[in-house]
Amino acid sequence: MVWIKQLRIHQWLKNLLVFAPLLAAHQAADHDRIGKLLLAFLAFNLAASSVYLINDITDIQSDRAHPTKKNRPIAAGLISAKTAILFTAILVLLALSIGSAISWAFEGWLFGYLVLTFAYSNWLKKIALVDVIVLTAFYLLRIIAGGTASQIPLSFWLQAFAIFLFLSLAFAKRFTELQTYEEEQSAASSQRGYEISDAPNLKIMGIASGYAAIVILALYLDSATVQQIYVNPKLIWLVVPVFTYWINWIWLEAGRGNMHEDPIVFAVRRRESQISGILFLIIILVSDMRIGY
Repeated sequence: MVWIKQLRIHQWLKNLLVFAPLLAAHQAADHDRIGKLLLAFLAFNLAASSVYLINDITDIQSDRAHPTKKNRPIAAGLISAKTAILFTAILVLLALSIGSAISWAFEGWLFGYLVLTFAYSNWLKKIALVDVIVLTAFYLLRIIAGGTASQIPLSFWLQAFAIFLFLSLAFAKRFTELQTYEEEQSAASSQRGYEISDAPNLKIMGIASGYAAIVILALYLDSATVQQIYVNPKLIWLVVPVFTYWINWIWLEAGRGNMHEDPIVFAVRRRESQISGILFLIIILVSDMRIGY
């Protein structure tokens, strides 16, 4: 049970992003591509768990000063650092072995993800603003790797939308952490390169990034591509108010201090977000050119 908690299996939700290119290209019925993406999903799960182990090893002192992170197995002393290092090596080897079975191109992206996470854990997370850009890159890497594994080219629209959406969520993550440090009157925020007084600016930058994602989504829905793909391209415009509500809701909750975990994990667990996601999918399905065939 301790290891299940340490591996952060609930964080594997983020790795579902490898399926984004498949869904965006309307290739969800392609069994060969689905098979490769399932392997890609597994590889990223193992890699991500190894990353969380590395982070908890390097952050052990700051985690012990954190109100909730102090309960993590390594910070609490339930798992030794030596055991965690050994298990990390095993996870990395398994992830790379699966990656090589998919393709060497996918292996390259997976290896790049691991290298970037190592750099982030040791240096980049301590540099203000650079850290949120790297966090955004982690999400984008998953999408690019998914496109590589499934051999589906990524559109400019998907990449631009993903960049600003996940940049907004990265700012939300840091903003929430600063709120926590302020409530606990902790000086640990300086280890991340931020001061408590930076919180309002992070909120502004996060909301602005979220609205940029909304604009990109709206522009994409007005493109010739959408006109060709969907039977009812005007109907799919309904996803814009749904997504606008979701972005505003995320930041409203963050501002109220209700977000005590990773924004994506927080969103998945909340009813408002679940309803928004269901509405989003219903609108896309009803607008899809394959409906009725």
